[in-house]
Amino acid sequence: MSIVVEEVARKLGGSSVLGSAVRTQAELAVAVRNRLPLAALKGLAEAGLSEQEIERFVLPQRTRRHRSEKRQPLTVEESDRAVRLLRIQTVAEDTFGDKEKANFWLRRPLAELHGDMPLLVAQTEAGARVIETILGKIAWGAAA
Repeated sequence: MSIVVEEVARKLGGSSVLGSAVRTQAELAVAVRNRLPLAALKGLAEAGLSEQEIERFVLPQRTRRHRSEKRQPLTVEESDRAVRLLRIQTVAEDTFGDKEKANFWLRRPLAELHGDMPLLVAQTEAGARVIETILGKIAWGAAA
């Protein structure tokens, strides 16, 4: 799990954006609690999330512009949502061994999710745990 945490931290911009190295879940939790800078959102786009998805799942564009003008960071809740989506994207990337395959899978409606896309289900922590369980089954070769 620390590999996932380190990869999420790298995608968020690493220590230059986060202010310190993040290697553990506890350190990532502190970074979220301290509120991520807006610059961390760049990592979501680089990971393959579209501007529309970032706007829908993390922070509306209008709010982002307002925060940027006032040089304000994300809220704790927005920081948490950003980290959650990057965590799910990172686990999917690790499972499929390919960023494009992972991002395709995250947007594919799944019968197991009643036709919803994994990215949509992962909006909540409970949903993210469901997606991680499915990805774990895939990684171990079980029928997901």
